[in-house]
Amino acid sequence: MKAIILCAGKGTRLYPVTLTMPKPLVPVANKPLLRYAIETLVGMGATEIGLVVNSLDSPIREQFGDGQETVGVPLQYIAQTDPRGLAHAVKLAQPFIGDEPFIMYLGDNIFQDPMRALYDRFQESGASVALALTEVPNPQAFGIAELENGTIKRLVEKPKDPPSNLAIAGVYLFQPEIFEAIDHIKPSWRNELEITDAIQYLLERGRKVIPYIVEGWWVDAGNANSIVLANQLVLEEVAFSPPPDSDSDPRLQGDSHVSHRVLLGENVQIVDSVVRGPAIIGDNVTIRNTYIGPYTSIGHDVQIESSEIEHSIVMNHCTIRNVRGRIDSSVLANNVQVVRTNAKPKTHRFVLAANSVVQLP
Repeated sequence: MKAIILCAGKGTRLYPVTLTMPKPLVPVANKPLLRYAIETLVGMGATEIGLVVNSLDSPIREQFGDGQETVGVPLQYIAQTDPRGLAHAVKLAQPFIGDEPFIMYLGDNIFQDPMRALYDRFQESGASVALALTEVPNPQAFGIAELENGTIKRLVEKPKDPPSNLAIAGVYLFQPEIFEAIDHIKPSWRNELEITDAIQYLLERGRKVIPYIVEGWWVDAGNANSIVLANQLVLEEVAFSPPPDSDSDPRLQGDSHVSHRVLLGENVQIVDSVVRGPAIIGDNVTIRNTYIGPYTSIGHDVQIESSEIEHSIVMNHCTIRNVRGRIDSSVLANNVQVVRTNAKPKTHRFVLAANSVVQLP
């Protein structure tokens, strides 16, 4: 079965991080969001994946290539240079998909559920569409499914009076008749072709649309808070590993203590520091006179000195030095420097992109 992953969005809710990288490349536990999507789809049975990107020169293509060596499954790239909705993206992918069933996955979603049961249920049901649904506490903010006798009766986008609390969770399985449905819908008030309208078109013509209730957690990783939450949930699943021996492990120097469930990369130096898991630390990282708390992901080529940080994501080539107070629930993109100096005058100096957040104690 073929699958498509939608990756063409600008990621505005995650600015300024996504000013320099597409949102599907943002790391969660030191692994890009997109890799989680690909792994889920391969586990569901996908044998070829199309990535809908905003340009064929996308950094996504540069990083993942044809997929054979990077993720072990063939990847093709489909340009959506002028995004006009999810249904528009699906229509652009029709030449790649052909006349066969397929999976659509929204690229900024991450699940605990491997979703294989969703694929199996779709195959067995003869349905035109299968939708992954999850219970949410605020259904007014989502596309909501109304169920009747085990099938989906109606879809409602951000209803004021929700018929259920079951939100559409970003994984769809379609028969190829969805393309005909897209041809019959009109742009919404947002001037976009909505995939919910295409599914509703099929429902109104008596086609079978079945639900699948997602097991475990689901994160729509669209903003900084949800990225940090996804990082926490993934790190919670890190398997037990014993703490390294501070007397014999050359990575630990001086008075250093590293707990269990800490994943250490190559060429790591931990000097006079404490690291508490679950946490992951990439390659070529130096941690000196520092506290690294739980649920923290440190990328590659990072220097942290005389500081404290927890429940955060630090990407590659970052420097954190002499920071007073603990850094918490933060996302630092590649090449960020957070330092305190003793130079005079004692001022704060910021070089910030749009939508940056600075919180000072």
